[in-house]
Amino acid sequence: MAKVLYITANPKADEQSYSLSVGRAFLDAYRTAKPNDEIIELDLYQVDIPYIDTDVFNGWGKLQQGTAFEQLSAEEKAKVAKINEFTEQFISVDKYVFVTPLWNFSIPPKMKAYIDTICIAGKTFRYTENGPVGLLSDKKAVHIQARGGVYSEGPAKDVEFGDRYMRAIFGFIGITDAESIIVEGMAQMPNEAGAIKERAIAHAKEVASRFAAETVRV
Repeated sequence: MAKVLYITANPKADEQSYSLSVGRAFLDAYRTAKPNDEIIELDLYQVDIPYIDTDVFNGWGKLQQGTAFEQLSAEEKAKVAKINEFTEQFISVDKYVFVTPLWNFSIPPKMKAYIDTICIAGKTFRYTENGPVGLLSDKKAVHIQARGGVYSEGPAKDVEFGDRYMRAIFGFIGITDAESIIVEGMAQMPNEAGAIKERAIAHAKEVASRFAAETVRV
C-alpha cells in the first residue's frame, strides 16, 4: 500500500477552479484504481505555513551550534517545529500530487512557502563536493496546473515559471519520475473553455491510472 500526498494551493472551491476540478478528477480515478492506498489531502490555504524569517534563521542557527530545542524562544520553537512537521510528512509518503494555478507567471505564494519547508538540507537533499544531490529518488510526483493563457508554446512560453519551477524542485530533491498535467487557454479562448477542461480531465484520469499502477522504486 502506497501513501499519496495531495497538495493544493488555491483558495477557491473545486467547482470554481480548473486546476482543482482536474485535480479532483485525478484523485477520484486514483482512488478507483487503488482503493487501499492512503491519500492525505493538504490544502495549503487551510494551514499555517511559517515563512523563513528571522525567527527561523535564528532557531536553525542555535540548533546548529548545539543549543537544545527547548532553549529556543517561543517563536523560534513554534516555527521551526512546524517546518519540521511539514518536512517529515513530506518524506514519509511515496507519491505526490501538486495542484496549482498559474498566477503572474508562477505558483501561488502559499505553494512557495510550502516548498521552502520541504527543501531542507540533510533531509530532502544534501551538499556534496560536486554540488547538491536530491535524496528522494524513490518517490514519484505529478503536477497539475491550470493557466488561462497558452504557455506551452508561442510568445508566452518563456515566461511560464510555474510548472518549470515545480519540475526544477522535483529534480533538486531527487524526484526524476515526474509528470505534468496542464489545462490552459481557457481565458484566451473562452468559447473552448469547456472542451479544454474535459480534455484535461480525460488526460488526468489516464495519468492517474498509470500513476496508481506503477510502484515506487525501493
